[in-house]
Amino acid sequence: MKIGIVCYPTFGGSGVVATELGKALSKKGNEVHFITYSLPARLNVFSDNLFYHEVSVKNYPLFHFPPYETSLTSKLVEIVKFEKLDLLHVHYAIPHASSALLAKDILLTMGIKIPVITTLHGTDITLIGSDPSCKPVINYSINNSDGVTSVSESLKNDTIKLFDIKKDIKVIPNFIDHNIFNKSKKNIYRERFCKNGEKLIIHTSNFRKVKRIQDVVNIFCKIKKTIPSKLIMIGDGPERANIESLTRTLCSLKDVIFIGKVPDVENVLSDADLFLLTSEKESFGLSALEAMASSVPVVSSDAGGLPELISNGKSGFICKIGDVDDMVEKSLYILNDDNLSNFKDESFNRSKDFNINIILPRYIDYYDQIINDAN
Repeated sequence: MKIGIVCYPTFGGSGVVATELGKALSKKGNEVHFITYSLPARLNVFSDNLFYHEVSVKNYPLFHFPPYETSLTSKLVEIVKFEKLDLLHVHYAIPHASSALLAKDILLTMGIKIPVITTLHGTDITLIGSDPSCKPVINYSINNSDGVTSVSESLKNDTIKLFDIKKDIKVIPNFIDHNIFNKSKKNIYRERFCKNGEKLIIHTSNFRKVKRIQDVVNIFCKIKKTIPSKLIMIGDGPERANIESLTRTLCSLKDVIFIGKVPDVENVLSDADLFLLTSEKESFGLSALEAMASSVPVVSSDAGGLPELISNGKSGFICKIGDVDDMVEKSLYILNDDNLSNFKDESFNRSKDFNINIILPRYIDYYDQIINDAN
């Protein structure tokens, strides 16, 4: 197959999943074309059947904002036409799905048929989708895509509640490539910051309010009163400055280390003891899955798709959103030396259910189905 993939080229979950999916598809002999405004963060390898096409956006004086949707649509028409693609797979509903559907209509006037699959990832539905200025476009894009997938049952249900959906939504969860985590190096952060045998706790996110990162800091400070620990905060975003200020007030920046965005998160997760995820919205929880693939148990909120991922009481614990005291209690239970090893083993075992070798064939089968239905 010749597949065009449209995604945001960032460290966010949708961009990571789209990029890893494309890389895996190319290894299976498919020709994959990434179409986006910059090189995807995880697109660190190229081969004879893996390509990147940059969407160039020109800003004319007439426009207050650069017309990205128009540029993306034109680029999609160009790539589908000249690369003779079989399918467009767009990740994140807006503006990717709407642009792909307009490109599809333009190509049809040229006698070219191209099916479009839209994958819903989360905030495109639960946050942007609730905005009246976006809702009609998202609703139209979902219903007029040839195929629609969602990364969790929770997100599928949210989509059906929020929109007037006529299209069947197929749930295909996010995945992990265990080969990446099996090759992880020695954790230099643990060696540097946990010299006296402290427990190593990790959080990673895009530092937005929806992640409730203040809860992470509050939980850690209470854990530290009982068990000597260090907290590593991975990522960056609008709330980082506020969280650093909160950390100075409640704990110490010697115990909480902010390391920003890292391309090799697997090396930071390696040999860690606990992962905290306190979000009020989380469509799947890819960062939690990455932790589990590193044998790191997770204490999380009960937001979105997290209960579908984490086996409560085995690979970690699910707590009510904002229930800091319960998260502290569950964290201390996991970190107890009598329990930690078993939780680590269960976390890794649970992550195997989301191995890319299990999930990838589901995408390929769905591609075949949509292409056949379109012909």
